Amino acid sequence: MRYQISGKQIDIGEALQIHVKNELGDTLNKYSGRPTDATVIFSKSANEFVCETVVHLSTGLTTQARAHAHEIYAAFDSSLEKMDKQLRRYKRRLKDHHKERQQPVELSDAGSYILAATDHVEEVEPENVSAMIIAEMEAKIPSISVGEAVMQMELSHAPVLVFRNEGHSGINVVYRREDGNIGWIDPKKDDQ
Repeated sequence: MRYQISGKQIDIGEALQIHVKNELGDTLNKYSGRPTDATVIFSKSANEFVCETVVHLSTGLTTQARAHAHEIYAAFDSSLEKMDKQLRRYKRRLKDHHKERQQPVELSDAGSYILAATDHVEEVEPENVSAMIIAEMEAKIPSISVGEAVMQMELSHAPVLVFRNEGHSGINVVYRREDGNIGWIDPKKDDQ
């Protein structure tokens, strides 16, 4: 497994890196034997340390946790505890996912853009509507089942997930509704 352990504008020592590798490795081995890489980023916010942990599993799923504390080790331990809780909750589904899937999840490339927000709302729609792109990134669209998409969305704490439905190869969306339930958008294909 590849580890990327870094600090944003803070130095992290060798002892912290060893602690992170040992503890994270032990936790991941309990739940999934095949993590591919882990990214742990430490930063400082006011008088607290923040730890963001992201782990990519060979099944294509990603889990992430974020925590903060007054001490850097405590921030990591709290983040690891949150990740442990997520993985424990999905342990059975993760193991079932390994048994059913013979090949790794297929990922499609897509563009991801961040558009500038407009400061004012016009009453009349302008003739030429164009938003300014302020960031452009690559995104990966996994080819998974609806159940796996919901699990991935919950593991990554994302409000929405775009995926290719394995059942019919169409692009689908799952999202968290304001009432706490999960919404699923499955566009119908035109037969024309």
